[in-house]
Amino acid sequence: MDTAASPPVSPPQPSPPARLASLDVYRGFVMLLMAAELLELPHVAARYKGNAFWDLVGGHTQHVAWTGCSLHDLIQPSFSFMVGVALAFSMAGRMAAGQSKGRLWLHALWRAVLLVLLGVFLRSMDAKMTYWTFEDTLSQIGLGYPILFALGFLRARWLWTALGVILAGYWAFFALHPLPEAGFDAAARGIPAGWAHDFQGFAAHWNMNTNAAWAADCWWMNLFPREAPFTGNEGGYSTLSFIPTLGTMILGLIAGRWLRASREAADGANLSLLLRLAAAAAVGLALGWGLDRMGVCPSVKKIWTPAWTLFSGGWCFALMAAFYLLVDVLPLRRLFFPLTVIGLNSLAMYVLVHTVAGFIAESFHIHFGADVFAKGGEWLGTFIDDMGDRAVDQQTWGPFLQGAAVLGVLWLVLFWMHRRRIYLRL
Repeated sequence: MDTAASPPVSPPQPSPPARLASLDVYRGFVMLLMAAELLELPHVAARYKGNAFWDLVGGHTQHVAWTGCSLHDLIQPSFSFMVGVALAFSMAGRMAAGQSKGRLWLHALWRAVLLVLLGVFLRSMDAKMTYWTFEDTLSQIGLGYPILFALGFLRARWLWTALGVILAGYWAFFALHPLPEAGFDAAARGIPAGWAHDFQGFAAHWNMNTNAAWAADCWWMNLFPREAPFTGNEGGYSTLSFIPTLGTMILGLIAGRWLRASREAADGANLSLLLRLAAAAAVGLALGWGLDRMGVCPSVKKIWTPAWTLFSGGWCFALMAAFYLLVDVLPLRRLFFPLTVIGLNSLAMYVLVHTVAGFIAESFHIHFGADVFAKGGEWLGTFIDDMGDRAVDQQTWGPFLQGAAVLGVLWLVLFWMHRRRIYLRL
């Protein structure tokens, strides 16, 4: 009889969570909306102004001037929301692989720094020197990412508490900032001539380039070397928007935990998850809309007001629920393969659009003729305008065809990367 002691049996390690296919599709959808700026659809829609379809397309393929919401305005909130969703899965996966907390923190901090600097790099593409600005989507995520990561170790009640503190504190930060003196020089603050979107009364605390975040940037941005002193962002964006953007990422982290728990649960959890996501969507939309309508806090994407955090967060919950239903519950995943290709390499798509899209367009002109898209646009415009009994406009559809060609090339690049399992990660 063998009396040798048996080696101790190690407890089974938790397996890393499986990849969430709906998250890749959602991310691909958002990146496609961003890349679709190449199509210049608002320019096309302006040609057919008064047509209900084209008015809808034109309105939802560009940002609103200040308050309100279009589909295009949901790109950055969705991208930020999905960072939180992905973190819930990536933290679980790394801990299941046995990574220490110290190693996790080093990766999180490295990622945050790279995101901030990559955003600065992309904003400096056409500048004569490094253009230090932090309103880019990547920079905003990077600034808040270490805090989000720290919250990832805490229980759900602390996530909700942090969200409440962020939204209430950021609201008070604006509400307590003094309003500008009468007759101030709007042009000197970068406010466009003829600007007609200012709020009146209490809501004026959230007007363009007269608010608390603008005042903070007038100090902060001038600490960096600049071609000219910073007096205001021409779009009204601000560095401190990363704080309420962190609120959007926290909402994503909460949703990610719900999604992860549902995938680990027994059958029947999908319905409960979808109802929870739908309820969160309804609450977020109602709160954001209500705060705006009551004049307590306007809903403004460009300065990421607390009302906007809640309203856009509601839409993010709704979109996440829709894609989860279509991709992970119903057997429709293959229909979304083109979006999956983009979603798996969303960072690559973001960088490619901002760096090589112009090069690709110029290459088409070099190799196929300078008027290759103008001729195609003339033919397409003739066909469409004749159907609508309009005078032919040869300039409308050429930019659209050029954008479609560039977008097609970018997708083929991502498809090539996908086939070879090359994914750009931070």
